[in-house]
Amino acid sequence: MKGRKRHLVVDSLGLVMIAVVHSAGLQDDQKMAFGQVLVRLWARGWSRLSLLWADGMYEGTAGLWAMLFGWVLRLARRPEGAPPFSPVPKRWVVERTFAWLGRYRRLSKDYETLTVNSETMIYLAMINLMARRLTRRRSEPCS
Repeated sequence: MKGRKRHLVVDSLGLVMIAVVHSAGLQDDQKMAFGQVLVRLWARGWSRLSLLWADGMYEGTAGLWAMLFGWVLRLARRPEGAPPFSPVPKRWVVERTFAWLGRYRRLSKDYETLTVNSETMIYLAMINLMARRLTRRRSEPCS
């Protein structure tokens, strides 16, 4: 089976903090991928976080993984009776980030052979996005 699964940790603005990419051909072991995400988050110095929001697919042992690092995990779930294609609070921030990444040709499809290259392309795309936002000309104040 070909393809990749991408797991992202983003801040409240949707900027990527940690990206983990693995083969979609593996048994759909989301719990182990979530553990990899949290280990990288801790190792890169994000230990001061206190609350993490996650998609409903991480339900189960993901809360135990988070507790190992001293974090509280809350799941973003669709409210009862909500239409199928309505934005879910907290989760739309990550979905928006995936949409931003999809605008980059190298991330729109699975062009990379190695998963580490896919992760690197995610970081490069976010660097590009942040640099463009920082250099955007602000409108001058009215006199």
